[in-house]
Amino acid sequence: MSNPFKSFVKTLIPRSWNTEIQEYLSLPGQLAKTKQKLNETIRLLEESERRVKNLSTLILSEKYPELQERRSPKTDLNSREFKLYSQYGEDGILLYIFSKIGTTNRRFVEFGIQDGRECNSANLSLNFGWEGLLMEADEDFFNAAKRYYQKMLGQQADRVKIDRCLVTAENINEKLVENGIEGEIDLLSIDIDSNDYWVWKAISVISPRVVVVEYNASLGDEAALTVKYEPVFDRFEKHPTGFYHGASLAAFTKLAKVKGYRLVGCDSYGVNAFFAREDVAADKLAEVTVKEAYYPSYIRVQRYSQQEQWEVVKSLDFEGV
Repeated sequence: MSNPFKSFVKTLIPRSWNTEIQEYLSLPGQLAKTKQKLNETIRLLEESERRVKNLSTLILSEKYPELQERRSPKTDLNSREFKLYSQYGEDGILLYIFSKIGTTNRRFVEFGIQDGRECNSANLSLNFGWEGLLMEADEDFFNAAKRYYQKMLGQQADRVKIDRCLVTAENINEKLVENGIEGEIDLLSIDIDSNDYWVWKAISVISPRVVVVEYNASLGDEAALTVKYEPVFDRFEKHPTGFYHGASLAAFTKLAKVKGYRLVGCDSYGVNAFFAREDVAADKLAEVTVKEAYYPSYIRVQRYSQQEQWEVVKSLDFEGV
């Protein structure tokens, strides 16, 4: 529509209509914003319901332990498992570990957090006042995590810094320094489903007292194997099962020894391994062997037996360490 014609049309429309027309034209945008806020409110309500359920489960299982389904605890850590914000029982395990060894600066670093609602440091930052750095590569997850921690922490949101970056062995130390993280911290948590082994190996500017790393349970409890290093890595592009990622528990335990850590256990879902620095573990946390700590993946064995998983992964291009 040409400008002269627009001007002519405007002379035909009473001025009193302009406000109503503008409000009508803005309705789609307003509706979209309202829908977005409503969806976020529903999500928060659902999350609150889940937290209450987790707390209820914890309270009831402590009161009636004989009725609780347990997957034969292998270490002291397994009997302490519970989840509030973690994926499985990591919240309880970490509280137990730090109750034994104490804390220093209550600082953490965690990468591979997705939207940050379900990760290993969330309980510590949201309920215990810890501060630290979260890193996530995916833009949508990164933005969701920033919104979530802003809502949850309000004026204290600056206690948890969130950085968007693809963590690699080449950039991890630089990223930590850029974000003001150096020296001793209480917790490092690694879960990037790719180069976890190589990134932990590369870290030199921090000295975590406790390290949590996701191991690849499909590799079993004997072979010390890791994926070959590639800075950009997608496990589902490597194999449709997604089994080609990370490293075996034996590989992480060998690396931990070199870096001065001992294996103290794994969660009973066969996901995360927990390592404590030798000088802080001392006589407070017993060292366990790979076989004593290892659990198969609870999720994967629902579809594939441990032998079937091994038949898949043994033909993939893992590297012995």
